[in-house]
Amino acid sequence: MLSWLTLGAFCAGLLVCLLLDAPILYALCFGLALFLLYGRKRGFSWRELGKMTLDGALTVKNILITFVLIGVLTALWRAAGTIPVIVCYASALIRPPVYLVMTFLLNCAVSVLTGTSFGTGATMGVICATMGVAMGVDLRLIGGAVLSGAYFGDRSSPVSTSALLVAELTKTSIFDNIRAMVKTALVPFLASCAIFGVLGALNVRGGAVPDLRAVFARGFALHPAALLPALVILLLSALRVNVKLAMLSSIVTAIPLCVVLQRIAPAELLRIALTGYRAADAELAAMLNGGGITSMLRVGGIVCISASYSGIFQKTGLLDGAKRAIESLAARTTPYCAMLCTSIVGGMVACNQSLDTILTHQLCLGLKQDDGGYALDLEDTAVVVAPLIPWSIAGGVPLSAVGAPTSAILFTFYLWLLPLWRLGLSFLHKKKSSA
Repeated sequence: MLSWLTLGAFCAGLLVCLLLDAPILYALCFGLALFLLYGRKRGFSWRELGKMTLDGALTVKNILITFVLIGVLTALWRAAGTIPVIVCYASALIRPPVYLVMTFLLNCAVSVLTGTSFGTGATMGVICATMGVAMGVDLRLIGGAVLSGAYFGDRSSPVSTSALLVAELTKTSIFDNIRAMVKTALVPFLASCAIFGVLGALNVRGGAVPDLRAVFARGFALHPAALLPALVILLLSALRVNVKLAMLSSIVTAIPLCVVLQRIAPAELLRIALTGYRAADAELAAMLNGGGITSMLRVGGIVCISASYSGIFQKTGLLDGAKRAIESLAARTTPYCAMLCTSIVGGMVACNQSLDTILTHQLCLGLKQDDGGYALDLEDTAVVVAPLIPWSIAGGVPLSAVGAPTSAILFTFYLWLLPLWRLGLSFLHKKKSSA
């Protein structure tokens, strides 16, 4: 009973933060205090509880280092003109009849390159929305296409924080995970393209396409050389080079481009790497501001504090009751179904993707059959379910960036189709196994 009361109090703290629009870190610190008190009540010393907390936090030390590199990478890609050049080339492909499907595909491409749904929504998403509004496209459809594409790469990019987090939690290779994710995403991806294609043909009639090159030219030298940092990431990822080394190589490639091509002083470059890119032009700022090490502090704090729970949960048995309920559900349905249900409840409580991923992982460890399959199930539940929760920042932030209403979640076809496809396959596999 005490364990359920403790978990209930933690959930209440998360909901209070949501209602007050307070940082989720406050609720996580409150949760840590609750779990420490629970452990003390169970007879553990403060020294033992401190060791449990530290052991849990140390499990994600590598991902925290990676977060720092991602912050620097995303800032320098902006400063070097890499993202502006990608966006200019890509936006030239958009035409009214294929607007929705191209919006989905272009946001897929940018999210794979950058590994961030928030960054994709704030750059390619904003640009596609600007074009769509000029064409008179329903903002719900625009938001659905942008969010679907943004989480395509957020799920399966080699530089995605969520993909790296799952690999770190499950002790698996991110490249093996991506290979498996490509296979399970194929049918939902093609189906989403077809749906967006049909809806675009029926709903987009025409309209002016803004000249984005002129906008970006006000702040950048738009030279093809600016694509080099992105090409380095793609090439090294294809060669299965360590992700940290690949990101570091891309950062090193971006530095001379910033200095020589974009005329940025070295001292200013250090500030950009630390606090992010800031454009002087208001129109550019709305599309490009962001990145930097400081931009990763919030997600790093969420991951670090959430991971510190795992040692306490394991030693005190706080989650044992919930785990038994989940394992019972898995026996009656399938392990994937049980993990999907867990991630939905976790997403409703956590209100963000990182915490939902960690909570789902901690609750569903008993369902693990093999590391690779378990990592794939985690990717195809918590990572893609979180943005479907109406009050979660996972979907709310990108939709706000493009000015789309929350109801656009209903049109994120890729995010709906992927877990439903996996759910159907899991029941089909169970039926074949029992035959």
